[in-house]
Amino acid sequence: MYPDRHDVSFIIQKYLRLLGKPFILITIGLLTCLYWLVKPLDRLLLSFHQASFSPRHRPTLTLKPLLKTGIYTLWWLRRQIKFQWQTLPRPTGLLHPRPPLTFKPLQPLLKPSLLVFTAILLFGSVFLYVYVLKGLPHPKRLIEVKPAVSTKIYARDGRLLYKFYDQENRSIVSLSQIPQPVIQATLAIEDSQFYQHAGFSLKGITRAFKKNLGSDTIQGGSTITQQLIKSTLLSSEKTLQRKLKELVLAIAVESYFTKDEILTMYFNQIPYGGLNYGIEEAAQYYFAKSIKDVNLAESALLAGLPAAPTNFSPFGADPQRAIARQHLVLQRMVQEGYLSQAQADTAKTTPLQFASPKNNILAPHFVMYVKDKLVEEYGETALTHGGLEVMTSLDLDIQELAQYAIDQELAQLKSVNVSNAAVLVTNPKTGEVLAMVGSRDYFDVQHDGQVNVTLRPRQPGSSIKVVTYALALEKGYTPATIINDSPITYHLPGSEPYTPKNYDGRYHGRVTLRQALANSYNIPAVKTLASLGVSQMLNQGRAMGITTWEDDARFGLALTLGGGEVTMVDMAVVFGSLANTGKRLDLHPIVSVTDFTQSLPDAFACSPKPGSNPLIARAAATACPETQVVKPEVAALMSNILADNQARSPAFGSHSLLEIPGHQVAVKTGTTNSLRDNWTIGYTDAYLVAVWVGNNDNTPMSRVASGITGATPIWHTIMSALLKDTPSALPQSADLVSATICPLTNTLTCPACPNPKTELFTKDTVPQTACNDAMLLPYLTPNPTPPAYSTTYVEPTQPLPSPARSAPDFTPPFSGRSRNPKVPRPLR
Repeated sequence: MYPDRHDVSFIIQKYLRLLGKPFILITIGLLTCLYWLVKPLDRLLLSFHQASFSPRHRPTLTLKPLLKTGIYTLWWLRRQIKFQWQTLPRPTGLLHPRPPLTFKPLQPLLKPSLLVFTAILLFGSVFLYVYVLKGLPHPKRLIEVKPAVSTKIYARDGRLLYKFYDQENRSIVSLSQIPQPVIQATLAIEDSQFYQHAGFSLKGITRAFKKNLGSDTIQGGSTITQQLIKSTLLSSEKTLQRKLKELVLAIAVESYFTKDEILTMYFNQIPYGGLNYGIEEAAQYYFAKSIKDVNLAESALLAGLPAAPTNFSPFGADPQRAIARQHLVLQRMVQEGYLSQAQADTAKTTPLQFASPKNNILAPHFVMYVKDKLVEEYGETALTHGGLEVMTSLDLDIQELAQYAIDQELAQLKSVNVSNAAVLVTNPKTGEVLAMVGSRDYFDVQHDGQVNVTLRPRQPGSSIKVVTYALALEKGYTPATIINDSPITYHLPGSEPYTPKNYDGRYHGRVTLRQALANSYNIPAVKTLASLGVSQMLNQGRAMGITTWEDDARFGLALTLGGGEVTMVDMAVVFGSLANTGKRLDLHPIVSVTDFTQSLPDAFACSPKPGSNPLIARAAATACPETQVVKPEVAALMSNILADNQARSPAFGSHSLLEIPGHQVAVKTGTTNSLRDNWTIGYTDAYLVAVWVGNNDNTPMSRVASGITGATPIWHTIMSALLKDTPSALPQSADLVSATICPLTNTLTCPACPNPKTELFTKDTVPQTACNDAMLLPYLTPNPTPPAYSTTYVEPTQPLPSPARSAPDFTPPFSGRSRNPKVPRPLR
């Protein structure tokens, strides 16, 4: 049986016998080369066609060009190898078997050119793969790898406070935001054939090679596409290998993206000098304006920078180079037909107003405060590379007011060793931070100006008494509760006896809670805390916003006089809860956060209450969380007492700086151990202002008078300016009622009461009985100063019953667990 002449395997065998052993080896070598090239070629074809950046330009993947090349090659080989295929005539009868097929091959005429061609092809294939194609990045990495984009912090009115970045200061803009003169100037000087070539320009390469020979002038030969690849996908080393990779990638990128997309990436990626990347940051850095606002002269200067940003920078060693480069760009625009010569000449004479070459920061302590919150939520990389757009609540006008008030007062306190101050202004209804000055001068390194005192734990002095008395009112005390301001000594097991003293060194006898708080008497505050329990005050303080009271064992009766350190931001939350009808609302310095892609989840946005500043637009689905930590009626009582100028007159005078004429403002002062800290914190329903003065190195001030010098004048200046021509109010409660009482007996008044007065009470604490002659007799008889009272203090296991309706001379008993207080000097 003879093989069929049409049997495929038979034909292949005969072809191999015909061509001979040398050509078989050559064929094997070619197949090996093709094996090496198949995968990288396939990747390139896929990158060219499979998934285009713009779907309308997506062609279908096809191997026809590769097949055509193979056919042409085989046709050429056919002409190099002569062969003859002879067969015997086919028999005509059915009974005769087919005779064997015979061949009369001629030996292939292998010309030297064929061997040379094959060797070159083999070597070139290996060289192309190993030297160029191996490890070549995919063009889509241009969009997969996000560029490092600067994070911008804005004030509430949109003014830029600061930009954070690592090595590249960049802002992303679209091509539609870039003026035509900028685009035309860039094309004219960098790549005039950009819209005609396929990624590289032989004409440009040749021109650059000729001009660079023996010339000091820098002439770029790379196209815009090649420059983009060099800046993003490859290194900038000057080697043949990198140049070949750049060439191959340029062709791939041109096939993968449209021209406009490539140009957009170029304008956002290319360095323009220093740490400024992209055309937008270049415009901001050199001209302090957005790219959309630059004129023709400025456009030409910016377009000339990418070739050599350091040499051509107007802030460099030779600014005239920048002008010469600008003129060259304008002439190229004329040559390319973008401008007339007259327009170019006019642009050359247009003055250039350069920005100051420095990195400005507004409200630096606040900016760094916001930075820490962003890093905590999103991480350091997102801050320096993620292009966050952060809208904050800061009001720059109030910030400048606070800075001015600090500078004015500290200038007058140099002689009493006061070198620093801090201010925090908030909106207690929304938690927005309106101003934050952490130290007098952020850039004063010698005096630790970068320390943000609003975040540093300091002793609050008597300003913390608001927590003590808020707790007392919660437990049934009233503003009319009588507390005996008389000598007392507490004996504490394992500690020296503790005898609290008043700021003025005197005893004031029987005083009401209103008088004790308004005048900041120390002994009544300690007695009140002793009746309530230190642990109760710690819990109340934490509930109202204090975060620094962590170890209960550290605190004792001196806690009510400022013995526990707090931060100003915590105190703003504490006082803010009183201003916000007893609801705690933590501070919200960040209004909203997004990134340049507008896809970042906003972890900070929450809805403001109606009536908040309309300059802030918050699009949030959830409200800022609030917690009721003090009863609304208690918050109203506390605000009423703190705003009572008549009640505080014995200690501060009737015309102190704590009073804002025409306005009701609740305010409390505090001065700490050895005059190291002086506070004033006050609020209305719309503003809360907290002020501290002292020294960052914790050295004591020589002299400061609460309510007269130090923090109070700063507070008064700020609060007066905020309330000017603006109505203000304090929290009110429908559950408060007024009653006329006899302050001597803490009962309803009677005809024999010498000085009846009207007081506010909650509905369940209004006195039910009136005074009489017998009750008044002990208080109308002159008494000497009461003797010192000594007791052993131990923490009560339960707060004592309300003294509101108890005996008028209230001296609390003591029982429970012992405490070891930190004892400060007399405070106010």
